[in-house]
Formats: sequence, structure tokens, C-alpha cells
Amino acid sequence: MSSTDFTSELRSRPESAFVAAAGLIVDEATGTRVTGHIELSADHFTPWGVVHGGVYTTAVESAASIGASAAVADRGQFAVGVHNGTDFLRSSTGGDRALVVAEPLQQGRVQQLWLVTITSEQTGKTLARGQVRLQNVPLPA
Repeated sequence: MSSTDFTSELRSRPESAFVAAAGLIVDEATGTRVTGHIELSADHFTPWGVVHGGVYTTAVESAASIGASAAVADRGQFAVGVHNGTDFLRSSTGGDRALVVAEPLQQGRVQQLWLVTITSEQTGKTLARGQVRLQNVPLPA
């Protein structure tokens, strides 16, 4: 499946309510790179008025899973996260677009390791960064 086909297929599927609530919009998805964005707003805030770290963790896990799954789709597999380590580097009070970029550090027959960086479009500064280890498993019948 080409990267254009995978991105189109991904966009035609209904998102999970969880990922939709987190606000991740996937712009491009291939087996070697996923890009997307989140329009950060008060909907993403903690009670203290900053973006909740779970928004970033969800974007990290989702982007890595999408890319890793694209990488093994031609083998009849998809990828599931087995470890997510996300670091929150800067707080945000919203009103900004967060850019999400995911790329593999290692892609093996059984597991993959992806690095995901979330950057403020407004300032260019990194808001969060995470690594996700994923297991390649057969697609359900």
C-alpha cells in the first residue's frame, strides 16, 4: 500500500473518540514518517489552565502506532505500543498549533522504536518528546 493510499485510508476511517477528543489530526502517514497537528485550546487544559500532558502522550502513542502499522501493513500486521515514555518539556496555555512528527529509530521484524516530537508552531520550541516501543502483530481476522 502506498503512503498516499495509507493516508487516505486512515482519513476515511472514523477516529476513536479518545484520539478525536485529544485533537490529533494526521496530515501524512507512511511507514517512515507521520506528521500531524493539534489545535491547542481550553478543551485540552488541566484545572490550572495549561495543556494536560495526556494530550501529548496520546499524540505520541497515536502517531507512532500509525507509522509503525503503516510499515508492516503489507505483511498483514499492525503495531501495538508496549512502552511509551513521554517527556513534557514546556507548558502551553493554548491558542497555538502543536506540530507532531514521528519517525522510526529502529524497525525490526518483531518490534519497532519510534521517536515523536511535538513542537509549538508559534515559537518553534519543543513542547514534548516521546519514544514508543511497538510490537508487530497479525491483523485480526
